[in-house]
Amino acid sequence: MHRHGSTAAHGSTAAHGITAAHGGSTAARGGTAAISGRPAARGAGRVTAAEMPRHSAGLLRALAVRRSLTAHGPLPLDYSIASLRVVDFLIDGLRRDGDMRAETPPPLLFGLGSYVGEVLVRQAGAVWVDLDASQREYFGQRVGVRMPDGRIRSPLSTVENRYRLGPSESLYDFYMTLPGRSRARRARV
Repeated sequence: MHRHGSTAAHGSTAAHGITAAHGGSTAARGGTAAISGRPAARGAGRVTAAEMPRHSAGLLRALAVRRSLTAHGPLPLDYSIASLRVVDFLIDGLRRDGDMRAETPPPLLFGLGSYVGEVLVRQAGAVWVDLDASQREYFGQRVGVRMPDGRIRSPLSTVENRYRLGPSESLYDFYMTLPGRSRARRARV
């Protein structure tokens, strides 16, 4: 059975992990790429926690330009909890248009993962962190977020799960059932 979300507690595997066994992989093992579309080897890229807000902002700029070229208005991606429904909608469109058997998900998934991480930072009190070797092996990513309760989450892997497994892995539902959120909502940055 797939467990919802991607977690580890201080480098150890936790009950809410994305893999059935430590080091295993199903949805978490595709490639990722930066917004520019340049492929990055999964877990081997040079991305750091300090760069993740920039990747999220880059996604928003790219989507704003793309939407301004059409008759549609800007997407309501404002780092709110409700905006995770928009990300779910975008991923549904990618699933509809893409080849679900492809080993590497679309480059847009990296940007969406960084956006979801920023929602966790701004709304749940998380902090971007560079993962240690055991966490990188477990999540297949170099960065994640540390929740106020100390658990590590991988928003990049969570978005990949949403893409590969579909609506049952709703990002909005993931946030709403997320243990370890700070009780008081943090002020928007």
